[in-house]
Amino acid sequence: QVQLVESGGGLVQAGGSLRLSCAASGRTLSNYAMGWFRQAPGKEREFVARISWSGGNTYYADSMKGRFTISRDNAKNTVYLQMNSLKLEDTGVYYCAAGLDSAFSYEYWGQGTQVTVSS
Repeated sequence: QVQLVESGGGLVQAGGSLRLSCAASGRTLSNYAMGWFRQAPGKEREFVARISWSGGNTYYADSMKGRFTISRDNAKNTVYLQMNSLKLEDTGVYYCAAGLDSAFSYEYWGQGTQVTVSS
């Protein structure tokens, strides 16, 4: 079983930056891609970014391209989401997830961390 724990959320002004972390424990995540999702109040959860096991392939939702960067440190079993130029609409609960590199579904999910962007 894998446990994912997100951290780094908080309150930030529009235009500011935050770095989220997601630490995995319970087993190694060999051959697992990692993803970030978010859910804004009253909205469905949406895809933010994904990174392959090797880190060589990354994918972003269009609205995050150029502002967000996903990265991972496999030695630490941790994935990061650097968020810059934050906008009010980036407010939400951010979740990390893990799924096999060969699939685009996710088996494991964290509990989420709140990000609030204020004006």
